[in-house]
Amino acid sequence: MASVTERKLTGRSYVANDVLDVVASHDGETRVVTVFFAGPVEPTTVKIGDHHEIVSHKIVGGASCLSALVASDGALTVSVNERSIVFEPAKAETHLFEGKNTLASVRNGESAETVAAWLRYHIETQDVQGAVILDRAKPGVDVDFVPNLRSALEEAAPDIPVVVLTSDLPLGKADSPAEAHPFSVPEAPGKDRMEIPQASPWDAPLGAMSIYEVLRMRFLREARAVANLDVHDLLAVGAPNIFDSAVAAERGVIALIGRHCYPWRVRKNEPARFADHICVQFDAKGGRARWCIAPAKAPDAAVWRLVRIGNADPDRTRTQVFYRYMALRHPTKSISKIVPKTSLIEHPPLLEMAQEYWSHKPVRMPELAPDSLPRGKGRRAIVTTMKNEGPFILEWLAFHRAIGFDDILVYTNDCTDGTDSMLQLLERKGYVQHRENPFRETGLKPQHGALQASETEPVIQNAAWVTCIDVDEFVNIKVGDGTLDALFEAVPDANMIAMTWRLFGNGDVRVYEDRPITGQFQRCAPEFARKPHQAWGFKTLFQNVGLFKKLGVHRPKGLNPQLWEEINWVNGSGKPLPREMYRNGWRSTAETYGYDLVQLNHYAVRSAESFLVKRDRGRVNHVDRDQGLAYWFRMNNNFEEDLSIQKRLPMMQAELARMMADPEIRAAHEAAVAAHRAKIDALRATENYAAFYADLTGPRLEKLSRLHTHFGANVFLAGPGVVPDEVVERDPDAEWFFTVDAVDETAH
Repeated sequence: MASVTERKLTGRSYVANDVLDVVASHDGETRVVTVFFAGPVEPTTVKIGDHHEIVSHKIVGGASCLSALVASDGALTVSVNERSIVFEPAKAETHLFEGKNTLASVRNGESAETVAAWLRYHIETQDVQGAVILDRAKPGVDVDFVPNLRSALEEAAPDIPVVVLTSDLPLGKADSPAEAHPFSVPEAPGKDRMEIPQASPWDAPLGAMSIYEVLRMRFLREARAVANLDVHDLLAVGAPNIFDSAVAAERGVIALIGRHCYPWRVRKNEPARFADHICVQFDAKGGRARWCIAPAKAPDAAVWRLVRIGNADPDRTRTQVFYRYMALRHPTKSISKIVPKTSLIEHPPLLEMAQEYWSHKPVRMPELAPDSLPRGKGRRAIVTTMKNEGPFILEWLAFHRAIGFDDILVYTNDCTDGTDSMLQLLERKGYVQHRENPFRETGLKPQHGALQASETEPVIQNAAWVTCIDVDEFVNIKVGDGTLDALFEAVPDANMIAMTWRLFGNGDVRVYEDRPITGQFQRCAPEFARKPHQAWGFKTLFQNVGLFKKLGVHRPKGLNPQLWEEINWVNGSGKPLPREMYRNGWRSTAETYGYDLVQLNHYAVRSAESFLVKRDRGRVNHVDRDQGLAYWFRMNNNFEEDLSIQKRLPMMQAELARMMADPEIRAAHEAAVAAHRAKIDALRATENYAAFYADLTGPRLEKLSRLHTHFGANVFLAGPGVVPDEVVERDPDAEWFFTVDAVDETAH
């Protein structure tokens, strides 16, 4: 059986700077004593023993490690700024692991059964011959770990040395919660809504980064090779031997990259085990950096750190992958607490390990297949929400009917300008389907409540293509004849198309007129408009084939991860979007924006007078945020002219004329226009809105609407008031840049 030995760090709380450990070793005939502090100290303030000169000072992870040559054995005094404490240095025991393949590991609450399984696995698959395990448990807590580990290793482990090293001082980050808590998981969902747990330095993520230098000096510098793998990390079955690889590496160091893995589900009332982990995230980036080193071959100046070996570049041709078993490191009743399940896919190597090595039957992901599309081209549907949009409905409806949308599902709430009655009329005449927005009953915001309700509507369930756009957004197709058929022909294999916003400003139009907005407003943001971040938001036109579970404002949500490879999502230029966008992407980037085939003309402000009504109405999604000067400043971009939609207006006007030929529809539109005009007049008659209108139409904001490309993102978050007058007067065509410090505001 394995020989499990307990050792303790000699560290103690020491004035303002704790000492983690004091280690005595020998360099030939000379006794070297090294003091490992928990933080930085000035070497000139430190004395080790009596009259012994400091011969080495390293900073590892922000902490000082000082060495001195000491002639005598036994206890010695360590002084910092004349404050002294007596230590009995720990004697280095490098003979225990001399010439052995050894694991250097950290345990932070994992069970003895897990640690034993981890050790047996690497003995069998990697020829491990020893292990040093730093046990982070608080003294007096989990006192049965070592006896239980011995018991678990009795039958299945060969006679190898295992040292369990403990500490009387907490080694975690002082200001961090427990590492096991979901808050400490990088990819855990809902952190913005999660109550931040209390700091827990005993079991927080490791903060004492010099601990690997302690392990090296006390136990491991004579080992054949040392791998830094924690007790929830496994290399794959059949992976090359990492110890041999480190010995063969030119400088004795190789890099290890950890990939997070998860169970799909753990059976009720059973603990998570290695063999339950069969999933990885399809869109994960990067990995956990660790290392394996052959001490005799590494440079003398090499420093052992958590994620890398300092002063020794690894042999990149020998980098190996390991798996980090997240439900063992972060135990939870529900896997969705530590990872979005929409990101998980089965990983064949893990499934094979579970079944073949562990002889376990894990809970598998349900099998899914995409839904079939209707025969023929199918119907195309829009879901939208409206409140007091009466004067603008017919143009928007005529335009989208003209380019090929068949079904329009409209949800309204709290309308006072005839929007409801107009839509009821249009429904009777077969132009739309109108519903009262049930958001209050669901407790959701208006747009989210409407989208949730729409998922049960046959018009959405049976559609071949669906999108969610607003009445101030126009699908501007630039290819062919400007219809959906032309767009789909241009990207025949796409099943999702991101239509990036092009922000259209008011073009200095102040007064509301009953004319199509697509003809009135022709100035907008440039195509390359990274700021404000709303400028590159997009809406998504997608095939209704079950790749996602529900509708979302910008894109469908709730990816069925089994089907992620079925996604063919392109941008407005027909170029594929990266998989990192599939779950949560809602805006384009410098790498993903595109306008060649389609863009979404976003007339967010319209005329200055109409914006008064929009502000009074409130926002459909962010109901608690004022659409004031800051919103106008962000969304009113008049940098350049874009006439691309103009060639599509004749077919819109023909459809609009057919609708307006109906006397009832014309009368409803005229009533909505009159109500809008009356509301504008009423608002302008108030002192507050009169002043607001004067600001909107003043020369300062009109000039700012042409300067967006020169501003940093924080300017748009702070609002127009942060821009000095001398900056406003600068030439829009010159090369210059202005920004301010970050502000604490969420703008989207």
